[in-house]
Parts: sequence; structure tokens; C-alpha cells
Amino acid sequence: MGEKTRRAYGVDLAQLGEWAAGRALHPKELSHRDLRRFAAVLGENGAAKSTVARKLAAIRTFYRHLIERGELAGNPADLVPSPKKDAYLPRVLKSGEVAELLERIPASSPLDLRDRAMFELAYAAGLRAEELTLLDMTSADADGEQVRVEGKGGRTRVVPVGEHAWRALDRYLSRGRPGLDAGESQALFLSKSGRRLSTSDVRRRLKLQARRIGISPHTLRHSFATHLLEGGADLRTIQELLGHASISTTQTYTRVESRRLRMAYARSHPRA
Repeated sequence: MGEKTRRAYGVDLAQLGEWAAGRALHPKELSHRDLRRFAAVLGENGAAKSTVARKLAAIRTFYRHLIERGELAGNPADLVPSPKKDAYLPRVLKSGEVAELLERIPASSPLDLRDRAMFELAYAAGLRAEELTLLDMTSADADGEQVRVEGKGGRTRVVPVGEHAWRALDRYLSRGRPGLDAGESQALFLSKSGRRLSTSDVRRRLKLQARRIGISPHTLRHSFATHLLEGGADLRTIQELLGHASISTTQTYTRVESRRLRMAYARSHPRA
């Protein structure tokens, strides 16, 4: 379990404890009916189905731990089904839109050079925002034209990178990064103060450079995967490149492509 997941589970269990205390109950005393009511209240208060499902997963893990310690005989959360998640189709840019977005970033300052290299790499390798921030100088292999990526759950993968991204990265390393480097960080992408970027920094800079609402690093990642699928790459390859633990996550992109084909059919066929 990753550190972010542990923190999220801690928040989820604290919320359950507060809800139980409001009913003069200890979490150990809650029945499956109580937990169903708790899940229903979360939904009524506007929590997304995915959020409710995660909180229930945290609660199941909590009770499983109590059982292992001999403090409970059974897991009441096992009798509470997680809500079925809404179908999610990520936003995808056309290849021309990606090119326009990237080429719009100027090369007039170290920060612009960094942004161009960072977002070229995000699209070229399908990286998450956090993965961009975790890249070190040693992560990029210019000879092999690939990057070593530390992904979710501590999984490491090596991803090939195309020529456009390498050119942008080379310009940043030769003309941009030296102006930001304060000698304090081995991070590949540095802030104006010479420190490692945060994920919020990455999102904020993309929003600034894109000048469009709704564009995020994940939009570039989704576009990367969809364009690979359109180009004939198989799902297993895309799964490996994205660092998905399960092929079911990658199958989201087949639905995106299916939707695109249906729309093209509706526009083009005389008897659609």
C-alpha cells in the first residue's frame, strides 16, 4: 500500500469514528446495517461513488486487522457492497490539438523551457503528474531514448521517449535547468527556487501554458494512450507503458475509441 493510500485510509477511518461517536457507538460495535447507513450518508452528502468505494475498502481493511488481532469475530463491512462506479470516459485531445498546445509554449525563459520539456515528456511517455515530479537527472537515458519511471505502488517501469520530447528535454537541460539549479536537488524538473516541483505546480503550469479550461496532465496521459490505440498498439503494451496494475483499467481506452468510431459513423454514413 502506497503512502498516499495510507493517508487517505487514515482520513476515512477518522471520518467513520466521528460518525460512530455521534451515535454513541465505538467502531467495533458497528453492524453491517450501520455501515450501510454510513455509506448512504456519504452519498447523500455528495461523495462520488468512487470515494464511497474507497472509504468502504478502508473500513474492510480496518476490520480485517481487528479480526487478525482477535478483537472481532467477523467483518461487518464484508456485507456492505461497494457502489458501482459510474462509467468514466477521460477527455482526449486530438493529435493536432496536442501539437498546438505544446508548440504554443515559448522558449524564452528557463521556466518556459522546463514546461515545454515537461509536457512534451508527459505526452510522449504517458506520465502522471506525480511521476513527472519524481524524475531525477539519472532517470533519463539519452542513449537508450527512454526514461525510468517510479509509478504507483512502488512499481518501476522503463518507457521509450520520442524525438520531439528528447529535443525539448535537451534544450531544457542545456539552456533552462542551469538557470534554475541551486545545487540542492537532483530532480529533473526544478522550480524557480531550484527545488523539486510538486504535483500542484505541474497542474498549475499546464493550466497557464494551455490557456484552456479542463486540460490537466492526465489529459495528456489519456491522449497518449488513445493515440497509441488508434495507431494499432495492443492493450497489453499500453498497459505496460502506462504502468497499470490491471488490464481492466487500460480497457477504458477501448471505450473511448469505440465512442469515437460511433460518432464518426453517425456523421459519415448516409443511413446512420
